[in-house]
Amino acid sequence: MAAPRRPSGGGLRRAPQDGRLDEINKEFLSDPKFSNEKGLEEKLAVFKEKYMEFDLNNQGEIDLMSVKRMMEKLGAPKTHLELKRMISEVTGGVSDTISYQDFVNLMLGKRSAVLKLVMMFEGKANESNRKPSGPPPERDIASLP
Repeated sequence: MAAPRRPSGGGLRRAPQDGRLDEINKEFLSDPKFSNEKGLEEKLAVFKEKYMEFDLNNQGEIDLMSVKRMMEKLGAPKTHLELKRMISEVTGGVSDTISYQDFVNLMLGKRSAVLKLVMMFEGKANESNRKPSGPPPERDIASLP
């Protein structure tokens, strides 16, 4: 008899990570430093999804190869040296990987880091790539190229 198949995408493996990230989100929600942040709960949910998307090994940290994959997906491949600088900027040079706390601090912080700009650009690009629904608008001869 064949062994039962596990769901693809690491659903069972992601459950503990999902719980850990939810706990960290609760800490940010209760932190008085971010009490004035508008839509914090929604932002944290989006950050969590993005973080989990690029945490390739499900270890709770985004490593060099994960950042490389993200940049390639965005159509802006970087060299290893550039990627190391980006990670160093986010972590303050303390680590070779980006923890979820570092990631959220980066995204909520006032500092304009390269990775933050890239993540915001990806969100804007996804918004602009949406195709309008419904029939196309009527056009006349003057509006044609």
